[in-house]
Amino acid sequence: MSEQLATLAEQLLSAARKAGAETADVIVVDGTSVSIDVRNGTLEQAERSEGVVIGLRVLVGQRQANVSASDTRPETMQQMAERAVLMAREAPEDPNLGLADPTQFAVDTDTTRLDLFDPSAEPDPAELQDAAARAEAAALANSGINQVQSASASYGRHRVHLATSNGFSAGYARTGHSLSCVAISGTGANMERDYDYDSRVYGSDMREPDDIGAEAALRAVARNGARKPKTGTYPVLFDERIASSLIGHLLSAVNGAMIARGSSWLRDAMGELVLPKGLSVIEDPHRPRIAVSRLFDGEGLATAKRAIVDDGVLMGWTLDLATARQLGMSSTANASRGTSSAPSPSLTNIAMTQGEKSPAELVADMGTGLLVTSMIGSTINPNTGDYSRGASGFWIENGEITYAVNECTIAGNLRDMLGRLIPSNDAQPHLTRVVPSLLIEGMTLAGD
Repeated sequence: MSEQLATLAEQLLSAARKAGAETADVIVVDGTSVSIDVRNGTLEQAERSEGVVIGLRVLVGQRQANVSASDTRPETMQQMAERAVLMAREAPEDPNLGLADPTQFAVDTDTTRLDLFDPSAEPDPAELQDAAARAEAAALANSGINQVQSASASYGRHRVHLATSNGFSAGYARTGHSLSCVAISGTGANMERDYDYDSRVYGSDMREPDDIGAEAALRAVARNGARKPKTGTYPVLFDERIASSLIGHLLSAVNGAMIARGSSWLRDAMGELVLPKGLSVIEDPHRPRIAVSRLFDGEGLATAKRAIVDDGVLMGWTLDLATARQLGMSSTANASRGTSSAPSPSLTNIAMTQGEKSPAELVADMGTGLLVTSMIGSTINPNTGDYSRGASGFWIENGEITYAVNECTIAGNLRDMLGRLIPSNDAQPHLTRVVPSLLIEGMTLAGD
């Protein structure tokens, strides 16, 4: 199949040249996905999709256009190329556009060592249905659960090939297995919902469905009797499940596209402390068996491990070729693209320095405060970093969990919040964002 994708890519590049493109790149994706939903022990929905999608970007001078199709007949590819060239000639000029220089292309493109493809047979739909049904049954076995909103199992396999008109051609294959369960406790206006899930490259690495369903139930039952907390200023502990969203705001703020637009609250922070000393955020695109690992980016550049934050200090932006040129810098090989879109900066695997204390020890240290386990809504000013989000979780009194909390808002400024982080030691190493629970002392809390 990889040879077929490479052949399709070359045919599309050839069509682009004939249509008048000066340079071009192509991405070809062959994918299969299966999804099974179960409710009340029976199949509720089954979906399967498969096919090949081709995407073409052409450049005419400093103008570009993107087109895509799921039809790979030669006449369709020729029509695509002709249309793309016509579109590019009408597009606005951008002096930062252009393919990578061939000397920048990745040489090591054999992704075998990243172990991203599970060679075992595609799971039978009946296997996926059984896994979802087991998760649902395990959740319903908890007497505090009235219903399971959803229990879903899925599988996906994708092969991707990237080729450019100036010599790069390489591909990779990925698989993904996932299972989720959402349980509901209480009735009427007092209903509470929570979830658990797992997602892995290899099916053999997945947690047992019974464990996922049981954990979803325990979490939902623990939320019973939730009420608004007191308004005031308190320490807030972000549970590991949502702590990565907090670091995600930092990662968004150092995205080259935000910096180039001048719309980031960290636009002038290069070389400054943005986290407490001792804390680092490292990107490592080469972690094995992690879904988004890659040896080359969406423009064919070799990826490498790098520090985004080192010992608290912001070290650099996340750049593709265009944003790097706009900022007068070099690409960090972080280009990502789809079949219908041009490259843009995007991160792969992120890991943050962990602390020495467990979440329970941080709770004990808090005295009185809030443990946040879920969040809704978002009001974040990208220019100033002002932060306000709806939250729910558990109220802490005298270092112990006392009752469930909902319908409250936490607020602060991200620059100030991130500068006072205290990490726990509970990050999960198999995730793409390995971020532990994070404690911030002195946040504004709006409740009763």
